Amino acid sequence: MASKRSGDEAGREAEARLGAAIATLRNHPLFGPLAIQLGIHRDRRCPEDGWAVAAQSGSIWLHPKRRAETDEWLWVLAHCTLHFAFGHFQVRDNPRAWNAACDLIVARFVKGLGIGRLPATAQLPEQPTARDEERLYELFGRDGIPSAITGLSTAPGHADMIVDGPRKDSRGVLVDWAALFAQGLRAAVRSAVDMAGGVRKSLLDGAPTMSVAMQARQWFLSSYPLLGALARSFELVEDPELCSRFDIAVAAIDEVAQVVYVSPRAGLQLEQAKFVLAHEYLHVGLRHLDRRRGRDPYLWNIACDFVINGWLLEMRVGAPPSFGMLHDPALAGQSAEEIYDRLAKDLRRARKLLTLRGGQLGDMIEGGLRRPGDFTDLDAFYRSCLARGLDLYTEGRGLLPAGLIEEIRALQQPVIPWDVKLAQWFDAWFPAIEQRRTYARPSRRQASTPEIPRPRYVTPLDLQRARTFGVVLDTSSSMDVRQLGKALGAIASYADSHSVPRVRVVYNDAVPYDAGYLDPMAIADRLKVQGRGGTRLQPGIDLLVHSDTFPPDGPILILTDGMCEVLSVPRSHAFVLIGGRRLPFRPVGPVFELD
Repeated sequence: MASKRSGDEAGREAEARLGAAIATLRNHPLFGPLAIQLGIHRDRRCPEDGWAVAAQSGSIWLHPKRRAETDEWLWVLAHCTLHFAFGHFQVRDNPRAWNAACDLIVARFVKGLGIGRLPATAQLPEQPTARDEERLYELFGRDGIPSAITGLSTAPGHADMIVDGPRKDSRGVLVDWAALFAQGLRAAVRSAVDMAGGVRKSLLDGAPTMSVAMQARQWFLSSYPLLGALARSFELVEDPELCSRFDIAVAAIDEVAQVVYVSPRAGLQLEQAKFVLAHEYLHVGLRHLDRRRGRDPYLWNIACDFVINGWLLEMRVGAPPSFGMLHDPALAGQSAEEIYDRLAKDLRRARKLLTLRGGQLGDMIEGGLRRPGDFTDLDAFYRSCLARGLDLYTEGRGLLPAGLIEEIRALQQPVIPWDVKLAQWFDAWFPAIEQRRTYARPSRRQASTPEIPRPRYVTPLDLQRARTFGVVLDTSSSMDVRQLGKALGAIASYADSHSVPRVRVVYNDAVPYDAGYLDPMAIADRLKVQGRGGTRLQPGIDLLVHSDTFPPDGPILILTDGMCEVLSVPRSHAFVLIGGRRLPFRPVGPVFELD
């Protein structure tokens, strides 16, 4: 039993040494940009007597059972990574000679860097003196491969490079290993300067070089007050495994968790990182998730991207990335709601558009639901962040698009409740009745002065008869009875206060039921949710439109949860929308969305 425990402990220590080597490679300024793109794991495809094999598709297959020191693993991993950096995955007439030539060049380069330790099974020969792969390939093809050089392979006796097709990222774009290596070289040069200045003792000492995304975030904090408050409020996460798990190709944001994700594998430059972070911060600052209001999440995300990208290009914030750049000059000046309506007309084309997250997913990640007991109102908090940034920006730090300023200012205004909008609708249709004086009906004070005729104030009967409206009620089983009762109570109260004597009511589910003219306060009392199948509101609307007893100019209020057919209402009307959904068509009349 003790031997089993000691064996398990030794295995954990061996894995810890391998994990330390992988972490060192990814934090190394030279190898980091490439290593982040690589999948490094143990795999049975590595030869039995080998250390590791590099596959062109973007993987390093480690021996499934081999144990070694951290320095030895680091040498092996650096060796395999440089095969990608130098573009060694090529099909040649003599594969063994080409593999040996590449191994010698890589081994010399790793020795010059002083990273890791050459395994005891390998020795670096002094000869041959050729300095590039092509000359070595010709030499080995003519004279044979020296035995000492075959030991430099990470899979001795076998090829340590597998040509199985180029690697593509989650966007379907070929990975440019040379560009990533150039990025690492620049970072290594900066670190070397720090070493010369005494900031660090070696390339691996101290904290790793600040990432491009972190530099962009720091720029917002120090130089761009419009989004500085939002940048300060969000944690920046650049975990490649986490981004892969959430299918994040470039970036995404979770406003509830207060996290913005940026994939290191996207290979962003500094200006591109500024553009991407600004894009994600604006999603939150402009409250795009809350404004969706039942719309299709992906199409709404696409519509918001068009608006944001247009503004960022106009403001010249950073440079757009090659992926997820949704911009159309023809949509300039349009709101996200207007663009959404346009996209909804061509769903097949719209579904092919990609956000910064990629993979037909929106870059606005919906986190956990807000709880009633939360002490922080996230909606108010994010609105205030953008408002404070705008106040600082307008103190002389440049110009902003008029549409963006207008939208930020609009977000600071309190939202008009649905019932207030409904009251305004009643005010427009049923203004206060001006009473008239008539001598046909004497005043009650006439008895005290019989010699003086006194008229009475009366309400004209013709105005009372025309003062009505129709109510078409969706009473199918999908309706929320509690919210429906709330809406009917508000309608009854406003109708009574606006001197509406009678209301024509039609109940609808599978078939319409004409309840006739009812007293406004009796509407809710007679409500009964039938639930006989699907909702069909058009017959109820046609019943009112073609009724001889309903005024031809009388408006119609339609109460539904949006789960209905496309409606045709050839007269003035309005919708009271219950349940948070959207209508399956673009409404002509006003829509009062029940909170």
